[in-house]
Amino acid sequence: MALSDLSRESLLPSFLYAPSAARSFAAASRFPASPAAAPGGGGVPSFPIQAPKEKIEMYSPAFYAACTAGGIASCGLTHMAVTPLDLVKCNMQIDPAKYKSISSGFGILAKEQGVRGFFRGWVPTLLGYSAQGACKFGFYEFFKKYYSDIAGPEYAAKYKTLIYLAGSASAEVIADVALCPFEAVKVRVQTQPGFARGLSDGLPKFIRSEGALGLYKGIVPLWGRQIPYTMMKFASFETIVELIYKHAVPVPKSECSKPFQLGISFAGGYVAGVFCAIVSHPADNLVSFLNNAKGATVGDAVKKLGLWGLFTRGLPLRIVMIGTLTGAQWGIYDAFKVMVGLPTTGGVTPAPAPTAEDAALKASA
Repeated sequence: MALSDLSRESLLPSFLYAPSAARSFAAASRFPASPAAAPGGGGVPSFPIQAPKEKIEMYSPAFYAACTAGGIASCGLTHMAVTPLDLVKCNMQIDPAKYKSISSGFGILAKEQGVRGFFRGWVPTLLGYSAQGACKFGFYEFFKKYYSDIAGPEYAAKYKTLIYLAGSASAEVIADVALCPFEAVKVRVQTQPGFARGLSDGLPKFIRSEGALGLYKGIVPLWGRQIPYTMMKFASFETIVELIYKHAVPVPKSECSKPFQLGISFAGGYVAGVFCAIVSHPADNLVSFLNNAKGATVGDAVKKLGLWGLFTRGLPLRIVMIGTLTGAQWGIYDAFKVMVGLPTTGGVTPAPAPTAEDAALKASA
């Protein structure tokens, strides 16, 4: 396939991947030029990252399906694993007079509901966040390609952070539509003992009480929580990982082992998760408050919690939970990509668009 054809079909950083005939890694100042990239010993260097031997063709329907499957595994499993932390957090947000701290919250739940009570709501958590993860990661890759193709190689490289932000925001709008009904039932099950055992009896009871549209009562605050969270999650992760490889790792990413790259993914995800928790916490308090009480409004939440409480109540626990969660999600997602033969996410600064001089050199080579 011609280089220009590949660039048109590719995604940011599409121009970093060489076709199958030119897979050698080379940077002119440190490595010899690839014979495939520079026939006859010409001085045109190949691309700054070696394309993997894909079991799945990059940016094909199978690629997006793999990213969707990776998103299901990364989000569903991790959110289910931290159900006890989420349960305490939600109760601290709803009833701060009773659940005064993290330690007392765990003690109260253990005394009143036993060990089994810590996993109340795990089914809507697993299913809801699996659906959200499928849309979040799958559509992020799709929209990142879509916006990069619109921008073109030069502007996609120059404004890559805006591409990350726009792609993640667009994906999260769709992901929250999938999550919202499960989130509504989860919060009600976790914060109102006796309401229901789980999703199977909680969902029909919720619909009988508030109607099917009641499941989407919290969609706007959910967008308010999740869109900033996801924009921070993806853009900061991509930036942090790129900085780690650029300043803290002495060799190019392509020379690092896959386990090392997955460690970088976890570390970058954890740091990104701390930022995510801070940015999205006020909206998280609103979501918990609105889904807990029938007919509650944003004004009621602000009046009861106060502005300071809206920003701080349950925040330390959420930082620990979201940091761990986000780090694990990126680790699982990239591990799945590696398993199917795809590269890990982030870590390479896009090359500048080729100049007219570069094109002339290539034509004469």
